[in-house]
Amino acid sequence: MKYHIWTIGCQMNEADSRRLAAALERLGYTPVPRAEEADVVVLNTCVVRQQAEDKVYGRLSSLRPLKTRRPDVVIGLMGCLVGRRDSAPLRERFPWVDVFAPPSDPGPLLDYLAERGLADTGRALEAEDAARRIPTPFLLPRQERGRQVTAYVPAVLGCSHACTYCVIPYRRGPERSRPQEEILAEARALVAQGVKEITLLGQIVDRYGYDLVPQRDRSPLAELLERLHEIEGLERIRFLTSHPSWMTDELLEAVARLPKVCEHLEVPVQAGDDEILARMRRGYTADDYRRLIARARAVISGVSIATDVIVGFPGETEAQFMRTYDLLAELRLDKAHIARYSPRPQTLAARRYPDDVPPEEKERRRKALDELQARIAGEINAALVGQSVEVLVEGRKKGRWWGRTRTDKLVFFEDPRDLTGQRVTVHITWAGPWSLMGEVGSRKQEVGSRK
Repeated sequence: MKYHIWTIGCQMNEADSRRLAAALERLGYTPVPRAEEADVVVLNTCVVRQQAEDKVYGRLSSLRPLKTRRPDVVIGLMGCLVGRRDSAPLRERFPWVDVFAPPSDPGPLLDYLAERGLADTGRALEAEDAARRIPTPFLLPRQERGRQVTAYVPAVLGCSHACTYCVIPYRRGPERSRPQEEILAEARALVAQGVKEITLLGQIVDRYGYDLVPQRDRSPLAELLERLHEIEGLERIRFLTSHPSWMTDELLEAVARLPKVCEHLEVPVQAGDDEILARMRRGYTADDYRRLIARARAVISGVSIATDVIVGFPGETEAQFMRTYDLLAELRLDKAHIARYSPRPQTLAARRYPDDVPPEEKERRRKALDELQARIAGEINAALVGQSVEVLVEGRKKGRWWGRTRTDKLVFFEDPRDLTGQRVTVHITWAGPWSLMGEVGSRKQEVGSRK
């Protein structure tokens, strides 16, 4: 029996697909690269923007002939397209889909397979000895054990902030933090299977734990980072995505103080104009964001900062867009993910504000910010030429090893050895806006070392 999972969207979807793959393997399935070869096909979907949703519809349509030729193929739809509400409209629209599963919940698919005798549970129990010592919910797919260097670990599911443009609260449900001990158990299990770096995930990851114990004197996320830092064999820790209103000084100080926590923050600004930020219901001003970036740079030596920006939000004028442009030019952040506004069903923005910025104008603004950020990132990265950086090697692409620095810079280099999972010192010889190239020096020995 064979399975194929197609994933689009955020890191949370990647984590969900990883867990689903491991669960299917425990039922006796093996992975294949093409849907046409599989007995079970799952699409893990995203609807944050219209472009992603359109790709899902295209993929769904391509599976209809497969289902016609092979009616026994099980087709599952999972993720934000399904959401956490009634899937009847989707069942009517896509009758060739057998199972509809909400985000982060493979249960409906696994139950469907078990009820129809499509799961070999006896074979699933014949996992290798090393795997038997790991709690089954946290097993990696077999082909990733010992080769998977980094892994995403969900910390906060859903979101309750309800920015006016965001569909996540409607599709993934309200904010729900996972118990700290469960996260720690997953991290330990991943390390036992060869993972060296984990990234904690949450739509607003800084909100972790406040729903579990509302009255807290300390940041629950800072406490979690401290506990993760104690895990032997775990070498790097990251977290995303942060929100300017919830990134506390205590959290910044934890990043600065804990050697295994990388000096990299992902803090979306979304816009540089206060009126647009208010209509987005972000809860801060452009000056608030400026002060946060200044604090982060003062507290965390050498910190790199990434942001997200939406252009063409309803009613955004040229002057308001230029305030965003000027803010990025002023702050000179390491990365900026630029997206055109896309109205999402159910959101307040879609219901209240007309989508009145023409598509061609949205694209012009996106390109302008992309060009600005490419110039800034190129200048920041050029300063690394001639320096040596620590790189955690994740794999090979086109004959070169690749990995990331602690500050999330992508680095490529050549070496005849198998360096998967090793931390190596790379002397940077070339820099572009999006990646670096270099030559290997000596291997890094001290776990958790910080430049």
